[in-house]
Amino acid sequence: QPNVGAWGDTLKPGMKCIAVSRDLLSIGINHNTKVKITGLKGIYLVKDKMNERWTNKIDIYMGDNIKEAREWGSKKVTIQYAINPD
Repeated sequence: QPNVGAWGDTLKPGMKCIAVSRDLLSIGINHNTKVKITGLKGIYLVKDKMNERWTNKIDIYMGDNIKEAREWGSKKVTIQYAINPD
């Protein structure tokens, strides 16, 4: 089920959420952690975990927008986590 995250969250287009590689869980980036991503507006929530083969990575959920996903592509970004949304 591609629209269901590892913690059982249903993902819907328009949601600002990401999947994280499992190594990031050990540094405190867990389910529903608030994350800021360089180059993108707003706050994203961690809603999914990636396959164990990936390390030090995030995957940004872009819903059904294939064009936007292709335009964004694969990038190195900086993230901030454990942030206060104010």
